[in-house]
Amino acid sequence: MDSAVFIANGTIVDGAGAPSFRGTVVVERGRIAAVERGDIAPDAGARVVDASGCLVTPGFIDVHSHSDAYLVLEPDAPSKLAQGVTTEVNGQCGGSVAPRYGEARLSSDWAALLGERLTWRSLAQYREVLAAAKPAINTVQFVGHNTLRSSVVGYAGRLATPDELARMTRLLEQSLDEGGWGLTTGLIYQPGKYSDSAEVVALAKAAAAKGGFYATHMRSEGDAILEAIDEVIDLVKATGIRAEISHLKTSGRRNWGKIDAVLEKIDSAVASGLLLGSDRYPYCAAGTDLDVVFPDWVGEGGAPAEMERLRDPSLRARIVAEIDACGRDWASVMIGGTWSGKTKPYSGKTVAEILGGQSTDGTRQSDAGRRISPGELICSILELDGCKTGAFFFGMSEDNLDKIYSRPYVLAGSDASLRAPWGPLGADHPHPRAYATMPEFYARLRRLGFSREETVARMTGDAARRFEIRGRGVVERGAFADIAIWKEDEFASSSTYVAPHSFAKGVKCVMVNGAVSYLDGKFTGDRAGRFLERNG
Repeated sequence: MDSAVFIANGTIVDGAGAPSFRGTVVVERGRIAAVERGDIAPDAGARVVDASGCLVTPGFIDVHSHSDAYLVLEPDAPSKLAQGVTTEVNGQCGGSVAPRYGEARLSSDWAALLGERLTWRSLAQYREVLAAAKPAINTVQFVGHNTLRSSVVGYAGRLATPDELARMTRLLEQSLDEGGWGLTTGLIYQPGKYSDSAEVVALAKAAAAKGGFYATHMRSEGDAILEAIDEVIDLVKATGIRAEISHLKTSGRRNWGKIDAVLEKIDSAVASGLLLGSDRYPYCAAGTDLDVVFPDWVGEGGAPAEMERLRDPSLRARIVAEIDACGRDWASVMIGGTWSGKTKPYSGKTVAEILGGQSTDGTRQSDAGRRISPGELICSILELDGCKTGAFFFGMSEDNLDKIYSRPYVLAGSDASLRAPWGPLGADHPHPRAYATMPEFYARLRRLGFSREETVARMTGDAARRFEIRGRGVVERGAFADIAIWKEDEFASSSTYVAPHSFAKGVKCVMVNGAVSYLDGKFTGDRAGRFLERNG
């Protein structure tokens, strides 16, 4: 990183929306020292990266990610780096890697894979562990409401007391002082779903007072989505905080027709001056834990309590009956990551396919000749996996996704942790968005008629401005040298729901803070990612 790097012969797209041009970018000491049209003779001893036939853009910013823990486990961040991502916004959907006190548990996959590396409690301690790991990409770290609540209240299905809310607030303030960017909520998950609006507003006020931001996985993205959006808008009005609606969607076919009313509410709020935006991944299947299909009463207390209920024959029979009666289309639910050798063959198959797919009542013959229902199958899978099974839910509209992406305030967010085709992360079965959000987002916006410059800006400069990430998201003199060099006509996904572990195509080189961390298909091990500060 000490010698200058000359990026020559490329087409520069600056991330600010200006017309692209052929030119040269010079990088020195981690920053962009010059951006010139045409050719510049390289200094003696300088490293030259030939960008012929490539676009030279800012590194992409994934504004909704979940890589907090995995940056420690797999610091090369392979699935993200290979698609040009240089900065992630982590700690989303109410679940963050810190602070971790009381009953607070990390998500099951994080805790199981980290093992003895899980040594921190506070955000400050996590930062020390992350710095020692030397991640390849930058991270913006939010503080999760579910993590705060479980640290203080635990997983009880009740409102917080005034004293507990005060303790959550102090823990949030401490975490913000230690580098947290703001507050996120996941109001369909345990234990955040037990909070009321007053609790969330109080915490958002505390975040706003320290200059923090707010991002929310709303209470509903389906039947009650309009009411959920009203809750977000009311919170922004009450606190003045800058807010982000996470992975905007209308889930379930019966809710697809609500998209115009949804967008009208957000459009009106933005036009009135509220600091409100959104993000969305470029796929129409959500990815989350399979246990979300459980009735609400089953989930109280998290995975350990779910396992206890599954072992109780009478409660298990009730769970099976309620799942079977829910009316879900089981052809739209695909099993993702599994944790048992017995469940591994189910990854990449829908529940209907596993059951046989042809029977109209959603059952199949067991080996013993007994018919197995969807509820029985799901309870069996979850019990074998310790209630940690992942799943994909195909419940969104392609036409609605186009309408959502037509709004300039919707940015690219993968809603995915980084992954790798090798090591402990290679045994998982992730959503393809972990590997291919950026090429899919770029291709979709271009098909919708957005220019090259507009689309790159949505993935870089617009994202940096939205989250006030200073000195990044642009190719200009003085900016940090977070740069992606890629071939526009080859930039594409090769990851699928059935075979997800496959890198994006078309990226030649990625620099982060001046370090060439990815070049010609290889991860160089030269890692210079940083934990970013709001005021840094």
